[in-house]
Amino acid sequence: MVETIKKVFKIAVTGGAGSGKSFVCNRLKELGIKIISSDKLAMEAVAPGSTAHEKIFNYFGAKVLLSDGTLNRQMLRHIIVNDSAARLSLERFIHPEISKLMQQKMAQAEQQGDHVVVVEVPLLFELGMEEQFDLVVVVSAARKLRVKRLMDRDKVSREDAEELLKVQMPDQEKVERGGFVLSNDGSKEQLIRSVDQLYEKFLKITQKGSKVLDSQEIMF
Repeated sequence: MVETIKKVFKIAVTGGAGSGKSFVCNRLKELGIKIISSDKLAMEAVAPGSTAHEKIFNYFGAKVLLSDGTLNRQMLRHIIVNDSAARLSLERFIHPEISKLMQQKMAQAEQQGDHVVVVEVPLLFELGMEEQFDLVVVVSAARKLRVKRLMDRDKVSREDAEELLKVQMPDQEKVERGGFVLSNDGSKEQLIRSVDQLYEKFLKITQKGSKVLDSQEIMF
């Protein structure tokens, strides 16, 4: 395999809603890995006064705003799971801004001397962004578990949780396209052990010198 020297090793963590992406990223952050959350970037991209915020207001109206002018994310989610045209419009307003901010954050990480940076990207494959990363980690979980987690986390009905999963890429397709899969069907302790094992692989890579990853290097 031809090796390409890289200053920073870029890893995408993706998966469907309720799979446990944020938990995985939080554990990697505890271990000292630089984390970029696309959810946080999305909040920055749609802050009051931003271009995306103005477009969303013009399209959806005042009903999607809270009293402080920020977006009512729960209301927006309810709208887009029931209206595909609205979902596509929202994505068109937000995703280019998120991508721009993501590139800026990754460039900053490289300038700061980080050897590894992890980006949490829920819609990685949907947006065709996988080629921007050296490794894709897919967090996977059984559908019934994801539905329950969404109900508990977002305080939504089972029907709304199911509708959200219906509009997302099937979990199995993400698994098939991912470079590495972390299963989150067990306990939190089991997932932590898997993340810690993956972290040890990252350490070995950076100790050798940042380069294109051989898939054999991450096999347990």
